[in-house]
Amino acid sequence: MTKESKGTIGILTGGGDCPGLNAVIRAVVRRADALGYKVLGIKNGWWGLVNGVGEPLTLASIRGILPRGGTILGTSRTNPLKQEEDKKKVLANLKKMKIDYLIAVGGEDTLGVAKYLVTEGVNVVGVPKTIDNDVEGTDQTFGFDTAVSIVTEAIDRLHTTAESHQRVIVVEVMGRHTGWIATMAGLAGGADCILIPEEPKTIDEICDTLKKRHARGPQFSIVVVAEGFKLAGGYQEATKDQKLDQFGHVRLGGIGEILAEEIEDRAGFETRSTVLGHIQRGGSPTAYDRVLGIRYWVRAVDLIEQGKFGSMVCLHGGKITDMPISKALKKLKYVDTELVRTAEIFCG
Repeated sequence: MTKESKGTIGILTGGGDCPGLNAVIRAVVRRADALGYKVLGIKNGWWGLVNGVGEPLTLASIRGILPRGGTILGTSRTNPLKQEEDKKKVLANLKKMKIDYLIAVGGEDTLGVAKYLVTEGVNVVGVPKTIDNDVEGTDQTFGFDTAVSIVTEAIDRLHTTAESHQRVIVVEVMGRHTGWIATMAGLAGGADCILIPEEPKTIDEICDTLKKRHARGPQFSIVVVAEGFKLAGGYQEATKDQKLDQFGHVRLGGIGEILAEEIEDRAGFETRSTVLGHIQRGGSPTAYDRVLGIRYWVRAVDLIEQGKFGSMVCLHGGKITDMPISKALKKLKYVDTELVRTAEIFCG
């Protein structure tokens, strides 16, 4: 005799993909099955709820996905809050698809939609996900550790070619508002200059740092710059174009090339730039991200079991806990000043 289900949990992954998403999807299904819930995977983030597209997730369908990067559910940057009609569609499709509870995984934008749904009486639980690691309510987001590891390996490889050719190499990494990836990977990879959105610098300050290093003997340098870094002194934010996504963000990119040109022109060092881009998002997650993702999602299902809706799972002091989504999204989490000072010791 089949036991009666406690209801259906809908799960969606929104915003940029990152390593560890499949680990958390697997954890939700495993935990939900143990507690007596059904799970419905919503396709392509909030787009799936606007259009009513989903698929059942079972123990069989999640087999083997733990080490895979990306998300088997797909993702998008669809913002259902832009149009009143889309808001109505989301609420109507939650009923039509017989979703009793919703787990939304994403960064500031995705969780912002979840925050709105809480006010509409939807039984929502949030899970923070962004490789930028800029969600204030948690010590760390899954996917971040993998991204840092990938960037660190790239910096390690660039050291040898920079030294061989006596060049400055500028490495552009992700980080729209914060420089967590640039700082952590720059420290781990032994970068000679780390540039982040939190600490604007002039091109003269950057060139002076590199000149002092080269004067000491080394005739090569590695500069790591977050895509959201803005040169002080009247320079504009580097963007691919001025088109906005549905959450109002421009597509960043190009600061690495700008810096390379300026450094070569002003300091006289042969300089090249490289953009790691989506390489940082892809591939198999580290063991840390797998475990962190699993811990997050087990807690997410437990919050549903406890009826603690409107909460976001978070990591505080090594322990998995939770807090109201509204409180978690009050501000971005910027790179700690102590970590910035530590990085500055090794730069130049």
